[in-house]
Amino acid sequence: MNDVISGIPEFVEAVEAGGFSAAAVRMNLSRSAIGKTIARLEARLGVRLFHRTTRTQSLTDEGHAFYLRCRRALDEIRSGQAMLESGKSEVAGRLRISMPVLFGRRCISPLLMEFARQHPKLELDLSFSDRVVDLLDEGFDLAIRNGPLKNSSGLLARRLAHHRMLCFASPEYLESRGTPLSIADLDGHDCLAYVRSGELRTWFFSQDNTQQEFVPPARLRFDDLEAIADAAVAGMGLAWLTRWLVRDDLQSGALVPVLKGLSCISYEAHAVWPRTPHLPLKMRAVIDMLAARLPGMME
Repeated sequence: MNDVISGIPEFVEAVEAGGFSAAAVRMNLSRSAIGKTIARLEARLGVRLFHRTTRTQSLTDEGHAFYLRCRRALDEIRSGQAMLESGKSEVAGRLRISMPVLFGRRCISPLLMEFARQHPKLELDLSFSDRVVDLLDEGFDLAIRNGPLKNSSGLLARRLAHHRMLCFASPEYLESRGTPLSIADLDGHDCLAYVRSGELRTWFFSQDNTQQEFVPPARLRFDDLEAIADAAVAGMGLAWLTRWLVRDDLQSGALVPVLKGLSCISYEAHAVWPRTPHLPLKMRAVIDMLAARLPGMME
């Protein structure tokens, strides 16, 4: 049986990672070890699975057909393992988790580090990226995502918490420029604008159960939220940010909320994972912990 599956996990990982080098990083092996393992698999099968150049590898037609069957077989094996793990009481094994960079560093990672300390047999492989990863193709067990979720029949999701957006400024700025009392007052103020993917982000408020939009004047633009918070603390203008990002500045008095009579919209944070009939204990435990702890971390 070992001969039957030997080399297949490495082969599937190489396909989904996009090459031998990336697969080696994911599996904590050397690139040469991945290459030799797949070469032995090709010799055993009597077919070439990859076209190789000095820098890249691409699937042959036979390799693509073989990959699809191997992928299904591994999914069945993992499903069986998850079924068995669901009856265990000890959180153990490896989890690959993707999360946004800033939110992950500030809110998610501290909770996971504490959880890992409580469960020494749990292995965590954490990836910080603001792009939306493909969980199935890239081999992730779990992803944390902000904002509206796109429909996907292959994924399941659980709401974890809300990002509450508020308008902030330093006391020094408000003393010199005055405190805005309405959305209309914002036009006379310096606003610290956030630009993402070349798009200026709109500020949203709720007044009398009606959502109102405000496009901030764009004298100062940033593509980094931490830089906006720093500029607000320095008295450079008003900032529209999520509360958890400026938690310490609010506690120290470096920033204060403005437009407190208006409600800002909230963005939801979700845990997302590939659809499976049996959720492994390690996954269920991490998701339950985040759902319980994350709301407090963000307020």
